[in-house]
Amino acid sequence: MSAQAQMRAMLDQLMGTSRDGDTTRQRIKFSDDRVCKSHLLNCCPHDVLSGTRMDLGECLKVHDLALRADYEIASKEQDFFFELDAMDHLQSFIADCDRRTEVAKKRLAETQEEISAEVAAKAERVHELNEEIGKLLAKVEQLGAEGNVEESQKVMDEVEKARAKKREAEEVYRNSMPASSFQQQKLRVCEVCSAYLGLHDNDRRLADHFGGKLHLGFIEIREKLEELKRVVAEKQEKRNQERLRRREEREREERLSRRSGSRTRDRRRSRSRDRRRRRSRSASRERRKLSRSRSRDRHRRHRSRSRSHSRGHRRASRDRSAKYKFSRERPSREESWECGRSERGSTDWRLESSNGKTTSRKSEEKEAGEI
Repeated sequence: MSAQAQMRAMLDQLMGTSRDGDTTRQRIKFSDDRVCKSHLLNCCPHDVLSGTRMDLGECLKVHDLALRADYEIASKEQDFFFELDAMDHLQSFIADCDRRTEVAKKRLAETQEEISAEVAAKAERVHELNEEIGKLLAKVEQLGAEGNVEESQKVMDEVEKARAKKREAEEVYRNSMPASSFQQQKLRVCEVCSAYLGLHDNDRRLADHFGGKLHLGFIEIREKLEELKRVVAEKQEKRNQERLRRREEREREERLSRRSGSRTRDRRRSRSRDRRRRRSRSASRERRKLSRSRSRDRHRRHRSRSRSHSRGHRRASRDRSAKYKFSRERPSREESWECGRSERGSTDWRLESSNGKTTSRKSEEKEAGEI
């Protein structure tokens, strides 16, 4: 890559796709399915292992530093959950690598001679010390490149101690098996990158392996996978809590709505009961008023009937008393008329008779008026 291309890539990584107003580069967004989500998170195995013995070549999806810059800017305001896609990608890659490691172990078990468990444990101890020495030497080289001389010197002291332990472990392993078998190269498979390691490899070979790009790349991928698992678990837990909180709020709102609905129904029922009570009370009042008016009417009719009956009875009694009185007074008058006629003569008798007629006529008129 030329210096101009490197500068362009750096500007893309810093400013994104719209750094120079190029609209053609904005046709694809970082959220597109064609864009590699592992590349956006800087953990794509195609980028990490490029230039090594296990170079995977070019990724099938789009890799663009400008899209990564766009994603980093947009992820500050919104969470796109691209970690889940990247985790699935790395999991599939690591699973494939672990399968290759198991196949290599089976092939070694078939080709190498069978040894006892005790001898195998001693050989494993030598391999562990070789791995420790290789990691320490890689660390020394890294610290020396950074200019940290004092720290690198301390690590070199640890390397010398590990070398002494390795010499002792090799002596024990040599004494536990025949010389012909000891001269054979005992191999093992690296658990990280599935590369072959020899039991008699020197420190330079071990340093090159454990400090090489292939081994460190696999370490970086595995560490990134663990980090993604942790981040995804935290985000899923957060999303579950958010869903639970929204569900509780929704249930609380539903309970409140049901309570308010029941209250409104209770109010309506109470109002309807009050209306029914008022109507029943008014109806009962009307009935009582109607019954009272009917009773008053019956009483009045009864009184009028009783009055008319009493009036008729009194009139009948008066008629009877008047007839009885008239019947008693008539013979006495006739007697008095007879006596007077005999005493006074004809003239007086006529007068009395005329007076008697007038008297009797007046009494009859009076009785008729009363009737």
